[in-house]
Amino acid sequence: MRKGNGIAGLVTRLQGVKVGTPPALAGNSETAAALPWDDARVREILGPAADPQPLAASRGLIFAMDATGSRARTWEKALQVQGSMFSAFSKGLRVQLVYFRGGEFYASRWSTDAAQLAEVMGSVRCMAGLTQIGRVLDHAFASAEHGGVTALVHVGDCMEETREELAALARKLAARGVKAFMFQEGDIPAAAAAFREIAQLTRGAYCRLGDGSAAELKDLLSAAAAYAAGGTSGLAELAQQKPAARLLLTQIR
Repeated sequence: MRKGNGIAGLVTRLQGVKVGTPPALAGNSETAAALPWDDARVREILGPAADPQPLAASRGLIFAMDATGSRARTWEKALQVQGSMFSAFSKGLRVQLVYFRGGEFYASRWSTDAAQLAEVMGSVRCMAGLTQIGRVLDHAFASAEHGGVTALVHVGDCMEETREELAALARKLAARGVKAFMFQEGDIPAAAAAFREIAQLTRGAYCRLGDGSAAELKDLLSAAAAYAAGGTSGLAELAQQKPAARLLLTQIR
Protein backbone atom coordinates (compact mmCIF):
# COMPACT_ATOMS: atom_id res chain seq x y z
CA MET A 1 0.00 0.00 0.00
CA ARG A 2 1.22 3.46 -0.78
CA LYS A 3 2.47 5.53 2.12
CA GLY A 4 -0.21 7.86 3.46
CA ASN A 5 -3.21 5.73 2.52
CA GLY A 6 -3.78 4.50 6.08
CA ILE A 7 -4.53 6.59 9.17
CA ALA A 8 -1.50 8.81 8.60
CA GLY A 9 -2.66 9.73 5.12
CA LEU A 10 -6.28 10.27 6.11
CA VAL A 11 -5.68 12.35 9.20
CA THR A 12 -3.55 14.83 7.29
CA ARG A 13 -6.74 15.86 5.50
CA LEU A 14 -8.01 17.19 8.82
CA GLN A 15 -5.36 19.87 8.93
CA GLY A 16 -6.42 23.43 8.30
CA VAL A 17 -8.35 25.06 11.11
CA LYS A 18 -6.29 25.61 14.23
CA VAL A 19 -8.16 27.20 17.11
CA GLY A 20 -6.57 27.45 20.51
CA THR A 21 -3.76 25.27 21.82
CA PRO A 22 -3.90 21.50 21.28
CA PRO A 23 -3.33 19.30 24.29
CA ALA A 24 -0.18 17.23 24.54
CA LEU A 25 -0.64 13.88 22.86
CA ALA A 26 1.35 10.74 23.35
CA GLY A 27 3.52 9.88 20.41
CA ASN A 28 4.52 12.07 17.51
CA SER A 29 4.38 15.76 18.45
CA GLU A 30 4.15 16.73 14.77
CA THR A 31 0.93 14.70 14.48
CA ALA A 32 -0.47 16.37 17.58
CA ALA A 33 0.20 19.82 16.15
CA ALA A 34 -1.51 18.87 12.89
CA LEU A 35 -4.60 17.66 14.70
CA PRO A 36 -5.66 20.26 17.28
CA TRP A 37 -8.49 19.10 19.49
CA ASP A 38 -10.26 22.46 19.33
CA ASP A 39 -11.09 22.09 15.63
CA ALA A 40 -14.13 23.76 14.06
CA ARG A 41 -15.22 20.53 12.36
CA VAL A 42 -15.02 18.58 15.61
CA ARG A 43 -17.01 21.22 17.50
CA GLU A 44 -19.69 21.18 14.80
CA ILE A 45 -19.95 17.39 14.91
CA LEU A 46 -20.19 17.21 18.69
CA GLY A 47 -22.79 19.85 19.47
CA PRO A 48 -24.77 18.97 22.61
CA ALA A 49 -23.61 15.34 22.32
CA ALA A 50 -20.34 16.38 23.97
CA ASP A 51 -22.07 16.16 27.35
CA PRO A 52 -20.86 13.12 29.30
CA GLN A 53 -23.05 10.01 29.00
CA PRO A 54 -22.97 7.08 31.42
CA LEU A 55 -22.35 3.59 30.04
CA ALA A 56 -25.69 1.95 29.44
CA ALA A 57 -25.83 -1.70 30.42
CA SER A 58 -27.57 -2.49 27.14
CA ARG A 59 -24.88 -1.04 24.88
CA GLY A 60 -23.27 -3.64 22.67
CA LEU A 61 -20.67 -3.92 19.92
CA ILE A 62 -20.61 -6.57 17.19
CA PHE A 63 -17.07 -7.25 16.01
CA ALA A 64 -17.04 -9.06 12.66
CA MET A 65 -14.00 -10.58 10.96
CA ASP A 66 -13.54 -11.78 7.40
CA ALA A 67 -11.70 -15.08 7.92
CA THR A 68 -11.62 -16.14 4.27
CA GLY A 69 -8.45 -17.33 2.54
CA SER A 70 -7.30 -13.95 1.23
CA ARG A 71 -6.53 -12.81 4.77
CA ALA A 72 -4.29 -15.76 5.63
CA ARG A 73 -1.06 -13.82 5.00
CA THR A 74 -1.76 -11.24 7.73
CA TRP A 75 -4.00 -13.35 9.94
CA GLU A 76 -1.63 -14.33 12.75
CA LYS A 77 -0.46 -10.75 13.24
CA ALA A 78 -4.03 -9.48 13.14
CA LEU A 79 -5.14 -12.02 15.74
CA GLN A 80 -2.50 -10.85 18.18
CA VAL A 81 -3.66 -7.26 17.96
CA GLN A 82 -7.37 -7.97 17.75
CA GLY A 83 -7.13 -10.25 20.78
CA SER A 84 -5.22 -7.78 22.91
CA MET A 85 -7.48 -4.88 21.99
CA PHE A 86 -10.42 -6.41 23.88
CA SER A 87 -8.73 -5.40 27.13
CA ALA A 88 -8.93 -1.76 26.01
CA PHE A 89 -12.71 -1.86 25.69
CA SER A 90 -14.75 0.08 28.22
CA LYS A 91 -15.51 -1.99 31.28
CA GLY A 92 -19.01 -3.38 31.03
CA LEU A 93 -19.29 -3.09 27.22
CA ARG A 94 -21.00 -6.15 25.77
CA VAL A 95 -19.19 -7.56 22.73
CA GLN A 96 -20.14 -10.29 20.29
CA LEU A 97 -17.53 -11.85 18.01
CA VAL A 98 -18.67 -12.74 14.49
CA TYR A 99 -16.66 -14.28 11.68
CA PHE A 100 -17.22 -16.00 8.36
CA ARG A 101 -15.06 -18.39 6.37
CA GLY A 102 -15.77 -21.07 3.80
CA GLY A 103 -19.47 -21.82 4.19
CA GLU A 104 -19.39 -21.07 7.91
CA PHE A 105 -20.91 -18.10 9.74
CA TYR A 106 -20.27 -17.90 13.47
CA ALA A 107 -21.60 -15.58 16.16
CA SER A 108 -20.38 -15.93 19.74
CA ARG A 109 -22.36 -15.30 22.88
CA TRP A 110 -22.39 -11.74 24.13
CA SER A 111 -19.65 -11.19 26.70
CA THR A 112 -17.92 -8.53 28.76
CA ASP A 113 -15.00 -10.89 29.46
CA ALA A 114 -11.97 -9.73 27.45
CA ALA A 115 -10.00 -12.93 28.06
CA GLN A 116 -12.90 -15.09 26.95
CA LEU A 117 -13.34 -13.15 23.72
CA ALA A 118 -9.62 -13.24 22.99
CA GLU A 119 -9.59 -17.01 23.51
CA VAL A 120 -12.41 -17.53 21.01
CA MET A 121 -10.72 -15.26 18.49
CA GLY A 122 -7.38 -16.98 18.88
CA SER A 123 -8.86 -20.31 17.79
CA VAL A 124 -10.04 -19.02 14.41
CA ARG A 125 -8.12 -19.90 11.24
CA CYS A 126 -8.71 -18.74 7.69
CA MET A 127 -10.59 -20.92 5.19
CA ALA A 128 -11.27 -20.35 1.50
CA GLY A 129 -14.76 -19.12 0.66
CA LEU A 130 -16.83 -16.16 -0.49
CA THR A 131 -17.43 -13.07 1.62
CA GLN A 132 -20.59 -12.91 3.73
CA ILE A 133 -20.78 -9.19 4.49
CA GLY A 134 -24.49 -9.19 3.72
CA ARG A 135 -25.03 -11.82 6.36
CA VAL A 136 -23.03 -9.75 8.85
CA LEU A 137 -25.26 -6.72 8.21
CA ASP A 138 -28.41 -8.83 8.40
CA HIS A 139 -27.25 -10.39 11.67
CA ALA A 140 -26.51 -6.95 13.13
CA PHE A 141 -29.97 -5.75 12.10
CA ALA A 142 -31.67 -8.76 13.69
CA SER A 143 -29.66 -8.26 16.89
CA ALA A 144 -30.52 -4.56 16.97
CA GLU A 145 -34.23 -5.36 16.74
CA HIS A 146 -33.96 -6.78 20.24
CA GLY A 147 -32.09 -3.66 21.42
CA GLY A 148 -28.64 -3.04 22.79
CA VAL A 149 -26.52 -2.92 19.62
CA THR A 150 -24.99 0.49 19.02
CA ALA A 151 -22.12 -0.29 16.65
CA LEU A 152 -20.83 -2.83 14.17
CA VAL A 153 -17.13 -3.18 13.37
CA HIS A 154 -16.13 -5.12 10.26
CA VAL A 155 -12.53 -5.92 9.33
CA GLY A 156 -11.90 -7.40 5.90
CA ASP A 157 -10.19 -7.03 2.56
CA CYS A 158 -12.67 -8.21 -0.08
CA MET A 159 -16.29 -7.85 -1.18
CA GLU A 160 -17.80 -10.49 -3.47
CA GLU A 161 -21.45 -9.54 -3.17
CA THR A 162 -23.43 -6.83 -4.96
CA ARG A 163 -23.22 -3.27 -3.72
CA GLU A 164 -26.96 -2.89 -4.19
CA GLU A 165 -27.66 -5.78 -1.83
CA LEU A 166 -25.26 -4.45 0.79
CA ALA A 167 -26.59 -0.90 0.48
CA ALA A 168 -30.15 -2.09 1.09
CA LEU A 169 -29.05 -3.94 4.23
CA ALA A 170 -27.03 -0.93 5.39
CA ARG A 171 -30.13 1.27 5.14
CA LYS A 172 -32.07 -1.17 7.30
CA LEU A 173 -29.25 -1.14 9.84
CA ALA A 174 -29.20 2.66 9.84
CA ALA A 175 -32.91 2.69 10.61
CA ARG A 176 -32.07 0.83 13.82
CA GLY A 177 -29.50 3.46 14.78
CA VAL A 178 -26.47 1.17 14.40
CA LYS A 179 -23.31 2.72 12.98
CA ALA A 180 -20.97 0.54 10.91
CA PHE A 181 -17.22 1.03 11.24
CA MET A 182 -15.69 -0.54 8.13
CA PHE A 183 -11.93 -1.19 8.23
CA GLN A 184 -10.29 -2.45 5.04
CA GLU A 185 -7.00 -4.28 4.61
CA GLY A 186 -5.44 -3.99 1.17
CA ASP A 187 -6.64 -1.79 -1.65
CA ILE A 188 -9.23 -3.69 -3.71
CA PRO A 189 -11.36 -0.93 -5.31
CA ALA A 190 -14.67 -2.84 -5.20
CA ALA A 191 -14.25 -3.48 -1.49
CA ALA A 192 -13.29 0.13 -0.82
CA ALA A 193 -16.38 1.43 -2.63
CA ALA A 194 -18.72 -0.96 -0.81
CA PHE A 195 -17.15 -0.35 2.61
CA ARG A 196 -17.37 3.41 2.15
CA GLU A 197 -21.01 3.21 1.11
CA ILE A 198 -21.97 1.04 4.09
CA ALA A 199 -20.22 3.46 6.45
CA GLN A 200 -21.90 6.48 4.87
CA LEU A 201 -25.39 4.96 4.84
CA THR A 202 -25.16 4.00 8.52
CA ARG A 203 -23.49 7.29 9.44
CA GLY A 204 -20.45 5.38 10.61
CA ALA A 205 -16.85 5.55 9.43
CA TYR A 206 -14.46 3.91 6.95
CA CYS A 207 -10.70 3.54 7.04
CA ARG A 208 -8.26 1.71 4.81
CA LEU A 209 -5.47 0.21 6.88
CA GLY A 210 -1.88 0.92 5.92
CA ASP A 211 1.21 -1.27 6.03
CA GLY A 212 1.31 -0.96 9.82
CA SER A 213 -2.27 -2.21 9.98
CA ALA A 214 -1.86 -4.12 13.25
CA ALA A 215 -1.08 -1.02 15.33
CA GLU A 216 -3.61 1.07 13.41
CA LEU A 217 -6.30 -1.51 13.87
CA LYS A 218 -5.86 -1.64 17.64
CA ASP A 219 -6.41 2.13 17.94
CA LEU A 220 -9.34 2.08 15.51
CA LEU A 221 -11.04 -0.77 17.35
CA SER A 222 -10.59 0.99 20.67
CA ALA A 223 -12.13 4.12 19.14
CA ALA A 224 -15.12 2.20 17.77
CA ALA A 225 -15.58 0.58 21.18
CA ALA A 226 -15.48 3.99 22.82
CA TYR A 227 -18.38 5.04 20.59
CA ALA A 228 -20.31 1.83 21.28
CA ALA A 229 -19.93 2.33 25.03
CA GLY A 230 -20.42 6.06 25.37
CA GLY A 231 -21.81 7.40 22.12
CA THR A 232 -20.32 10.48 20.50
CA SER A 233 -19.14 11.87 23.83
CA GLY A 234 -17.29 8.63 24.58
CA LEU A 235 -15.49 8.86 21.25
CA ALA A 236 -14.83 12.56 21.79
CA GLU A 237 -13.14 11.87 25.13
CA LEU A 238 -10.78 9.35 23.54
CA ALA A 239 -10.17 11.71 20.62
CA GLN A 240 -8.35 14.08 22.97
CA GLN A 241 -5.51 11.54 23.09
CA LYS A 242 -5.88 9.32 20.00
CA PRO A 243 -5.67 10.49 16.36
CA ALA A 244 -7.55 7.33 15.31
CA ALA A 245 -10.51 8.39 17.43
CA ARG A 246 -10.41 11.86 15.86
CA LEU A 247 -10.48 10.30 12.43
CA LEU A 248 -13.67 8.41 13.23
CA LEU A 249 -15.19 11.40 15.02
CA THR A 250 -14.89 13.60 11.94
CA GLN A 251 -16.75 11.02 9.82
CA ILE A 252 -19.71 9.97 11.95
CA ARG A 253 -22.90 12.00 11.84
